Amino acid sequence: MLRIEHLTKTYGTKKAVNDLSLHIAPGEIYGFIGHNGAGKTTTIKSCCGLINFDAGQILIDGHSIKDEPIVCKRLMAYLPDNPDLYDYMTGIQFLNFVADIFGVPAGERTARIHKYAHELEIVDALANPLASYSHGMKQKLAIISALIHAPKLMLMDEPFVGLDPKSSHILKGYMREICDAGGAIFFSTHVLEVAEKLCDKVAIIKNGELIRSGTMEEVKGDASLESVFLELEE
Repeated sequence: MLRIEHLTKTYGTKKAVNDLSLHIAPGEIYGFIGHNGAGKTTTIKSCCGLINFDAGQILIDGHSIKDEPIVCKRLMAYLPDNPDLYDYMTGIQFLNFVADIFGVPAGERTARIHKYAHELEIVDALANPLASYSHGMKQKLAIISALIHAPKLMLMDEPFVGLDPKSSHILKGYMREICDAGGAIFFSTHVLEVAEKLCDKVAIIKNGELIRSGTMEEVKGDASLESVFLELEE
């Protein structure tokens, strides 16, 4: 579903990501962990087509993000760690705006908005301007906007930041539903306990380079993910 081949991205003289290769298959929840500045966000933004990269290629369901960006973006959804929404819009206006971009039929969008807004408990806020939303409410709205076109690939950067425990639990359920339907999830997180329980596979990146990847059992063995991560980070 997502194939990253020899990805390299440089800022000035610093290689933010250096010759990174990962393969996220359909049905997989793939965690991406590393310290601040390790290259996680650069990698995810490169996969989304938000930033250019210097070498390598990124394929989404066989399509190149460089050569076929529109095709790729129709297949994916991106959830940033700090959603940058249009404060002058109401919640429902923003969701309809996103649904219009992806060409989601009226009946499907209404059903999805109804489902997700009720489950995430923001129905009463949809008529309010986004300027009045807390960070957690914006995060919930961003989740709905990401799911509204039923993406095959979800790319998420620290998706649990700002969410209350109930909403985090619901989001984990959505992630598994996407994978059970043949989609895939690639997300970064600092919450190692969540990654250990949720992920099918995990990759650890340090200073822009992949230092370990594989199934959770392959990466951590009999130890905890936290202990392995701290050992590799030394």
